[in-house]
Amino acid sequence: MLSAVDVLRLGAILRAVRIRKDLRQVDVARLARVSESTVSRIERGHLGPVTLGTLAAVARALEVTLDHRAWSRAGDLDRLVNRRHAVLVEDLVTRLVGLGWLPRPEVSFNEHGERGFIDVLAWHPIERALLLIEVKTEIVDVGELLGTLDRKRRLARAVAANALGWREPATVSVVLIVGESRTNRRRVANHAASLRAALPDDGRQVRRYLRRPAFAVAAVAFWPYHHAGTVRPGFSAVRRVRRAR
Repeated sequence: MLSAVDVLRLGAILRAVRIRKDLRQVDVARLARVSESTVSRIERGHLGPVTLGTLAAVARALEVTLDHRAWSRAGDLDRLVNRRHAVLVEDLVTRLVGLGWLPRPEVSFNEHGERGFIDVLAWHPIERALLLIEVKTEIVDVGELLGTLDRKRRLARAVAANALGWREPATVSVVLIVGESRTNRRRVANHAASLRAALPDDGRQVRRYLRRPAFAVAAVAFWPYHHAGTVRPGFSAVRRVRRAR
């Protein structure tokens, strides 16, 4: 039997492999001959209605072997899931602490039957501002991404109160952090209208907000990968999402 942690890790691994292969959930569903919603449930760790045969079919479609644990031909699943993501999260947490925030990375939640992890949840004690940050090293399925982000935003107040004791925030904000790369910039530009509808604020508003969060923001920002000791000051990587010409 898989524990709740194992199920969430398995879902994260399968999702990371899918993204590395540049596949959408619908592509995996077609290869595995299952529904797209089934692939989504597996990646979110909701295996209740999913049979072992269905799980194995999805894994085979991604060239992953299941033997109580998940393995890949490349043999680098833990690093794939964690390394670049951890670099971005560590950088963000460092910046937030320097600006007077109380950030908490990898906050797990189980609210009203909805489970998952919030990459960074941060609290500003003076302004009583709650900030939800979603970190993405790759942009593949924008529709799925916005759906997941909306769900976490909807649950943010409850998660902050129940998991961390941060109650009655004056504002709740959300920022999508995307790892800096040409591919990600191209994909964000290709979906500029959808992203702007959900995350309309620009980099200047985010910079002002982080210094004094007396208002709420909803924004997307590109963030460069830094090696230890090379973190630059400020929030310079925030950019406005623009349409491709």
